Amino acid sequence: MYYRKETNKIDEVCLLAGKIMLQSGAETYRVEDTMMRMARSFGGNDPQCYVTPTGIIFSLHGAEKTKLLRITKRTTNLNKVIIVNNISRSISKGNISAEEAYKTLRQIEEGNPEYPMFITIASASIASGFSLIMFNGGWNDFLSSFIIGGAGFTCLIYLDRLLNIKFFAEFLASLLIGLMSYFFIHIGVGHDLSNIIISSVMPLVPGLLITNAVRDLMAGHLVSGLSKGAEASLTAFAISSGIAIVFSLF
Repeated sequence: MYYRKETNKIDEVCLLAGKIMLQSGAETYRVEDTMMRMARSFGGNDPQCYVTPTGIIFSLHGAEKTKLLRITKRTTNLNKVIIVNNISRSISKGNISAEEAYKTLRQIEEGNPEYPMFITIASASIASGFSLIMFNGGWNDFLSSFIIGGAGFTCLIYLDRLLNIKFFAEFLASLLIGLMSYFFIHIGVGHDLSNIIISSVMPLVPGLLITNAVRDLMAGHLVSGLSKGAEASLTAFAISSGIAIVFSLF
């Protein structure tokens, strides 16, 4: 009875660690590797793990008592990925028990170790402004790109929470960016329309998703790599569609 209880706790620890990492933007191969290392450190006999962007299949002892965990929401929070990696290293060194690891992981899952909203939006604005300079834009358009990029990213955040419809928030955010860019040009605040639009949409571009897709493909995870690549392509299509509609209107 004690063995079964301990086995269930190890299963829960590995699955929870994989869930947090996958929901926080970690690569598929990294999630599998972390779960396998944790299982072996706890004495798992032939652990098996199969991870896709939408689910985790895990067994601590081969095909015995295989468990499935569904993943429905994915964001980008690399801080959580780093914390789980540190817990995995502590487990490998024998510095933490399964019970302690589970409690810590639950705190990470329920907590929200993110930057405040105003810092996130300010970072998007700064990235947009200096992206314009990187694209050989003029300093006279820096303020326009700064404001529009921040407004577009704010729109993305709140619409994603409100609508919870994949790709639609990106589409509306890019549509707002296009409309604001034309407005700033019309009132004389902005000067180079193309550079303002390109730099303002940079915070919306799924750069991490594209990187993870390539890394998963290189690691041999073809299903995950192709699915993430398709998601990144559709996100890019939604962004470009919003800008294209603005160009067609004006």
